[in-house]
Amino acid sequence: MRTKTFRKDKINVVTLGCSKNLVDSENLITQLRGNDFEVTHDAPELDANVVIINTCGFIDVAKQESIDTIVEYAGIKKTGGIEKLYVTGCLSQRYKDDLEQEIPEVDAFFGTLEMPALLARLEADYKYELLGERQITTLPHYAYLKISEGCNRTCSFCAIPLMRGQHVSRPVEELVLEAKNLARRGVKELLLIAQELTYYGLDLYKKRELPRLLHALADVEGIGWIRLHYAYPSKFPLEILDVMVERKEICNYLDIPLQHASDHVLNLMRRQITRAETEDLLEKIRAKVPGIALRTTFLVGHPGETEDDFEQLLDFVRQQRFERVGVFQYSHEENTRAYEMPDEVPPEVKEERANRLMEVQQEISFEKNRAKIGQVFRTLFDRKEGQYFVGRTEADSPEVDNEVLVPAKGNYVRLGDFAEVRITGAEEYDLYGEVV
Repeated sequence: MRTKTFRKDKINVVTLGCSKNLVDSENLITQLRGNDFEVTHDAPELDANVVIINTCGFIDVAKQESIDTIVEYAGIKKTGGIEKLYVTGCLSQRYKDDLEQEIPEVDAFFGTLEMPALLARLEADYKYELLGERQITTLPHYAYLKISEGCNRTCSFCAIPLMRGQHVSRPVEELVLEAKNLARRGVKELLLIAQELTYYGLDLYKKRELPRLLHALADVEGIGWIRLHYAYPSKFPLEILDVMVERKEICNYLDIPLQHASDHVLNLMRRQITRAETEDLLEKIRAKVPGIALRTTFLVGHPGETEDDFEQLLDFVRQQRFERVGVFQYSHEENTRAYEMPDEVPPEVKEERANRLMEVQQEISFEKNRAKIGQVFRTLFDRKEGQYFVGRTEADSPEVDNEVLVPAKGNYVRLGDFAEVRITGAEEYDLYGEVV
């Protein structure tokens, strides 16, 4: 008599969007593997029979990429290339009902906080004992550490609270446990992420506790760098800077999205800060932490932004000379406060303003990079690419910031390790150097 055999599903998790989404995917992969599934991440080959797409719903471009990816895999399912297709993440949270109507090939849609339901659909258990045991999909020597979920801010243009809910901090003990597990597996750099980093602890401990968390993480053996992303400028807790100065493990690096510099636009954006207050804050940060690398992002084309408002922003960028700048074009998002205003800045004007702003920043970046020639920087090496080892200084976060290129010929480095590098050349967004 023939014995019936059951084939375990092989699952490919496809991640779209930001680093916070990536952490969610890594937690999902950890749970699936803990249930003995074979799991791949962003695998190009179609050898999995189940696909889970973790979507982004932040702005128009990201939403379109998510929809295109869902449609692509729905087509593959139609032709028998995969058996099951599930969608989770921000787009699914925000537009679940519409997506169910428009793309019936998807077997089920799940929101941002519905991992247990997704696992149940796959006949898998949510294993609480795996909390802190996250398997990373980045290079093995760095990992993102999401310290909280959601956001309580009321920025006019932002739909994140609609998709991620209110701010919820993770306990210090849980984060330290996860950091220790990551360090044990070879992680040397932690990139702290949240929708709003400085709000950490207000819900759990009734006061801002990011400094306490930073001290605890800096005590974790094996962690060499801790990098801070997404700090809100209004009512910025300056005690964070004291920890940065005191603990060598905390990078002299701060990602502080400012969004604009015109008081008129800042008010429309509901940012709860003025240009003068912003300038005062930046002066205090730089005085407290000399040489700190400040990364910021700006949003152009918000409803009501005039050419004069934009010129004020250009003036501000020229004056402040940030180390790193990113620019987004305004996206008219349903159910946000800005959606009640007419989206009156034409797309071509948004694009032109974004390009002009980045041209100004490109010149600043080139000048700052040239000033580094001859200096020596501690550098963490990520990969070998062509004839170069590619690394990053303390001033550089992976994927978004500058890189240091060291010729493979004549230089020895170990990937995933630190080395001292003397800078020998500079471009707008890259440095060249040699190992000391």
